[in-house]
Amino acid sequence: MQAFSAISNHDLRDEIKAYWSQRAETFDSQPGHEIFSEDERAAWHALFRKHLGDGEGRAALDLACGTAVVSHLLDDLGFKVTGLDWAEPMLERARAKAKARGRQIRFLMGDAERTMEPDEAYDVITNRHLVWTLVDPLACFQEWHRVLKTGGKVLIVDGDFVNTSAVTRILKRLTGIASRLGLARDAHHGAPNSDMAATHTRILSRVHFSEGAHADAVADLLREAGFSKVTIDQNMGAIHKAQRKNFSFFKGLERATQHRYAICAEK
Repeated sequence: MQAFSAISNHDLRDEIKAYWSQRAETFDSQPGHEIFSEDERAAWHALFRKHLGDGEGRAALDLACGTAVVSHLLDDLGFKVTGLDWAEPMLERARAKAKARGRQIRFLMGDAERTMEPDEAYDVITNRHLVWTLVDPLACFQEWHRVLKTGGKVLIVDGDFVNTSAVTRILKRLTGIASRLGLARDAHHGAPNSDMAATHTRILSRVHFSEGAHADAVADLLREAGFSKVTIDQNMGAIHKAQRKNFSFFKGLERATQHRYAICAEK
């Protein structure tokens, strides 16, 4: 089997797709991806209710749904959910998870930047940790604007993981030291291997937000795409606190100091 880092005949979108297909196997083992406590689930519910309200049967499109963690949160709140992802290994796990939990979630294979969904088909669009990977975010946001009904909302959960503060960098170094000493084995954590890490770095260097997906830059592009009432919410403390029990001490602190945010915008 060809080493993952040796892929050379893929364009950037192909490489992103291949990367997430490879990550599917361990995705649900990692804190920050899957949810490992009811406290964290409640914190996510609160964030979604704050910006989107209860579902009440409204149609929600969860883009780059992965193994459907966010899709299940939306389903919990009463939305009629469609999860879309372009990595079949992710969708296989998403379908199996929904079946095991008895959830009526519809899953489609597709590209979040070109959904192929009808005009004004959804009341809500969500995504988590997708925006930093976008090749052409303005065109993508225009696509989301097209698919949303008038009055519909998009909720983006993401972060700038490039432009880190001095505190974050110190904590990251301390996490590395603790890990080498065998003192920082994060619960449930399955870190990518060196080939995967190199691929991640190569992808990050070539996407639109290669210098960091700061919330203000994302918000500006949403406005340019036609969205209004753009709100940046950096109050992620309840989620970080709940996640911390599944991270080592320094890793939990590092995560809490990163520029993470939710952005809600209306059509």
